[in-house]
Amino acid sequence: MLEPRIQQQFFESADLKYQCADQLARPIAEAAQAVVGCLTAGGKVLACGNGGAAGLARHVASLLVGRFERERPGLAALALSPDAVHLGGLGEDPVLAHAKQVQALGQPGDVLLAMSVSGSTPSVLAAVQAAHDKEMIVIALTGKNGGKLKDLLIETDVHIAVPHERPVRVHEVHLLALHCLCDAVDTQLLGEQDHP
Repeated sequence: MLEPRIQQQFFESADLKYQCADQLARPIAEAAQAVVGCLTAGGKVLACGNGGAAGLARHVASLLVGRFERERPGLAALALSPDAVHLGGLGEDPVLAHAKQVQALGQPGDVLLAMSVSGSTPSVLAAVQAAHDKEMIVIALTGKNGGKLKDLLIETDVHIAVPHERPVRVHEVHLLALHCLCDAVDTQLLGEQDHP
């Protein structure tokens, strides 16, 4: 009797995405404008998150550098490694992993895509603070209330908050939001194109 349970997962995911369409369209469009502004000015996008969000960071960076649905020159994007501070054998605090990379790689006008379902992931919070110190724009993807991350955001930042409690549902909408972001970036850079 797994089939009804599996079907319910599909229905819940679809219902949440439908509910989010109106609520998230504006912040995703604002995020796309920030990314295009950054990239056309010679900046770059840094993406970070832990756990499943680290996978989403790698995914969106690969779509920007490679391609989304159309061929285009690569865009400057990099997924930050959640364990980069361990690579040097210095045994530094893992909470600083993303922040150290933002400090080393970030420049004013760059964009940090910061992903945390709870909005309270310590390493992501530290990265946001480091990004602000570097005068970067932050695009935050969180779950329902945004946690502590929401309180760190400033006027020039963008908050994409998925109104749901279950992390798996939030990750699913974050993936869709990132795909919408990539499509919007391509549309602004390359013009409109119908989907096949």
